[in-house]
Amino acid sequence: MSLVSFSLIFIGVMLNAAAQILMKAGTNVIGHFEFSMENILPIGLRLATEWHIAAALFCYALSVIIWILALSRVPVSIAFPMLSMAYVVNAVAAWYLLGEAFNPTKLVGMGVIILGVIIISRA
Repeated sequence: MSLVSFSLIFIGVMLNAAAQILMKAGTNVIGHFEFSMENILPIGLRLATEWHIAAALFCYALSVIIWILALSRVPVSIAFPMLSMAYVVNAVAAWYLLGEAFNPTKLVGMGVIILGVIIISRA
């Protein structure tokens, strides 16, 4: 895989991970909510105007463009498994930025993911 192809996949993974962290940060600001007929508009407006959510949607949109560029260069059977690296990035970022739990089970799971990506990328 060329450096350009790898870079596109890496950027796509990082944008996806950033979107997830931003989405969680936005829901932390808004707090727990239930969708019902009475609050669809108020909650929808709060979600639409929360900057973390807007930034997350921008990251998602940009990641789709980057992903399309990556898929034009790399077989999907190699590129798609690399998206699982977003879980590793998200777990570490959520621990560091959001104070979420990090335990040995997650660490082992992340090791398996990383090993799997290495194996697939060398195939």
